[in-house]
Amino acid sequence: MKLIRLLKRKFLALFCKLFVRSYVLYTRGWNVVGQQENEELNSELNVVYRYLLKKGIPHTDAEDAVQEAAYKYLRFSDSIHASKVRSWLIRVSLNYYYDQYRKNKKHVLHFEEKIVDQQRIEELPELLMIQKERTMELNSLLSKLRPLFSELIFLKYELDLSYIEIAQLLGISTSSVKTNLFRARRKFLKLYEEGQHEE
Repeated sequence: MKLIRLLKRKFLALFCKLFVRSYVLYTRGWNVVGQQENEELNSELNVVYRYLLKKGIPHTDAEDAVQEAAYKYLRFSDSIHASKVRSWLIRVSLNYYYDQYRKNKKHVLHFEEKIVDQQRIEELPELLMIQKERTMELNSLLSKLRPLFSELIFLKYELDLSYIEIAQLLGISTSSVKTNLFRARRKFLKLYEEGQHEE
């Protein structure tokens, strides 16, 4: 099964490279001027890939989602506005991943734990345990929220995106982002306080 998946990924990567080259040559009148656009697309895809990893999506699933987004971008690039390429790629990648999740039922949304150097681990093991417990508690609270709320909290406080960037990314208005983020914070605090009272 892993071999088939690996071969599929390699084939798709090769296909995307060849397709990009032929598409660029075709659209640019057989000139190599399209190399800059190809590099820009690659940099945008790298940003999308890092975003998916930061969101807690496994490496292989993130690669698959980015490849699918690249393929769809090449098919529909004429209809995508230049200023919205990144948000479009992220949205397509997330939608593809969520579709795969629904099929496989294995999605887990969590904050990445920060990697601590070996010296600090030896010096402060208690702090490391406390940090791990907090991370587990945050992940537990986030999993109890609606998917939109947990995504908004993640985008705002983990990735430090502005309201405008979040609105563009999710395809909703800025006021809707502010309203839903306020509700998400309020629900998160309510869940946190309920957990504190239980202890």
